[in-house]
Amino acid sequence: MKSLGLDDLGPFDPQKKVIEYMLEEPGQERLVRMDLKRFSEETASESPAPGGGSVAAYVGALGVALGTMVANLSAHKRGWDDRWKEFSDWAVKGENLRHELLLLVDEDTRAFDRIMAAMGLPKGSDEEKKARKTAITEATKGAINTPLRTMQVCVESMGLMKAMAEHGLPASVSDAGVGALCARTGALGAYLNVRINCAGLDDAAFKDDVLKKAEALKSVAEQLEAEVMALTLAKV
Repeated sequence: MKSLGLDDLGPFDPQKKVIEYMLEEPGQERLVRMDLKRFSEETASESPAPGGGSVAAYVGALGVALGTMVANLSAHKRGWDDRWKEFSDWAVKGENLRHELLLLVDEDTRAFDRIMAAMGLPKGSDEEKKARKTAITEATKGAINTPLRTMQVCVESMGLMKAMAEHGLPASVSDAGVGALCARTGALGAYLNVRINCAGLDDAAFKDDVLKKAEALKSVAEQLEAEVMALTLAKV
């Protein structure tokens, strides 16, 4: 929005101006449509969801939002006109990642709800027990794949923060650093959810594959955070 000057003449509300957002089902975004106070209250309540997975995705979204902010500020820095496309491209990428992480906030809670629904299926007969077990397994796999995707998006977003720490507006380098910290927290928070959901899964091959991916992403997140922090601290 900033890079394209969409709000130069007046407020630009993407929920009312972007057709893809207008077509979204509000009920699918129960959490992200809350204000900050309400979200924290819902998280603190006795309800088990939203839990760590949704919070991890939201922290990741805040991180990439900071990286995107630095890209937008850099795109409009006076004297950097020849770099407008470079930073605008980063801003567009960051906005896409932020949007996906916001979708994952609610998807993580929906994945948990699907497990609860599967566990509530009847188990009176052998057929019902078999169907219930299959449903629980599939729902659990969904509850594993969702935080795994959160890890992937958070790690991908750290490339933006690193680029901004290295090449972006020097006055905003600390924002890129905080963004990387948030992205790393989002990735490691999602990692914990992958592990705990894997604990109750019988599919050993699926579990092993997912845990290998999660471990690799965790290592990359920690390494990228260290690199961004080194770049940031060298400039502040």
